[in-house]
Amino acid sequence: MRQPMPRSEFLQLLGVGGLVFASGLPGFGAAAKPKPGASGDFTFVQLSDTHWGFEGAKANPDAKGTLPKAIAVVNALEPQPDFVIFTGDLTHTTDDGDLRRRRLDEFKTLAAGLRCRQVHYLPGEHDASLDAGAAYREHFGETHYAFAHKGVHFLALDNVSLDGSVLGEAQLGWLAGELAKVPRDSPLVVFAHRPLFPLYPDWDWHTADGQKALDLLKDHPFVTVFYGHIHQEHHFSTGHIQHHAATSLIFPLPAPGSAPKRAPLPWDPDHPYRGLGLRQVQDRRAGKAVRHELKELALAEALTMLKVQA
Repeated sequence: MRQPMPRSEFLQLLGVGGLVFASGLPGFGAAAKPKPGASGDFTFVQLSDTHWGFEGAKANPDAKGTLPKAIAVVNALEPQPDFVIFTGDLTHTTDDGDLRRRRLDEFKTLAAGLRCRQVHYLPGEHDASLDAGAAYREHFGETHYAFAHKGVHFLALDNVSLDGSVLGEAQLGWLAGELAKVPRDSPLVVFAHRPLFPLYPDWDWHTADGQKALDLLKDHPFVTVFYGHIHQEHHFSTGHIQHHAATSLIFPLPAPGSAPKRAPLPWDPDHPYRGLGLRQVQDRRAGKAVRHELKELALAEALTMLKVQA
């Protein structure tokens, strides 16, 4: 692979079919727009639904190659993001506990190839629902946690480990406690696997007690949620809270309710990796106001630019 190209050139070339916009956090006006590189600005990358261990040529004949290729794309970014986060379904589900651990081992080894040294993880139901997250915790630690970075408070939620697509009362209590530690006007970013709002419950695209979490968050004016699970880009708002779904790195799924059932869209040999990708988020602020500029990186175009062979 050739040497990493300058970040500005790389993102410009990836602009075809991409998206850049502000996430709509209140208080950020044109007059307050910070200069590039202003103190506190940073970038992170979201990858989701890698489903390591999936087999199915009709959906993705390169199932063992897609994740390494995505890692190559992230490694080509220059400068590197401040951190990378995987928002669930790291591996593909299996009833075999030993195989589940082996897939988590393999995924963790591959993720260790990222140049970025700060990497965060969340479980998806494929990783955690059959054993209440036991194998996941052995490999990656707690399934929900908080951290701060350059003045932004991040909350990683687990809405997959318990039966019923829920966060659960214990985790909601934890969330309330974490929010009590944060000044109300501080920016918050929430990561989850499933959507917190009822996008399409018939396909399990919801969190049964997600509204309780949104009620806890509603008094904080600067909140953005990033999630996965639905294998497609999607943007929604619940009041002032913005919700952004990421594309998958294994196969796309149909738009909510647009098909008789939730099933992978077939692989297009004429357009390999169509519908697959990752997201770069530029966090910018002016004073206490924050905006997130989202850049969707289509995997097919990124691989073409990097000259990575399918």
